[in-house]
Amino acid sequence: MGKYVVSPATHPTDCGRFRASFSVQRSQGNGSYCRVFRFDKAFASREAARLFAVTQGWLQTSMAHPPTC
Repeated sequence: MGKYVVSPATHPTDCGRFRASFSVQRSQGNGSYCRVFRFDKAFASREAARLFAVTQGWLQTSMAHPPTC
């Protein structure tokens, strides 16, 4: 997504639902940036969790001043 690499992920829970997370990475010159976002919300399907992670990653990288999660 532009100058960032966003990697969405899903994780199964013990009760059969799924949690979402994503990482944001950027390498530029001598500096690099990596941040991982994990969410408490549980989803009924892996696809729903993945879609949530992709959407949150897009919002995080496209906003000038994104809110902290």
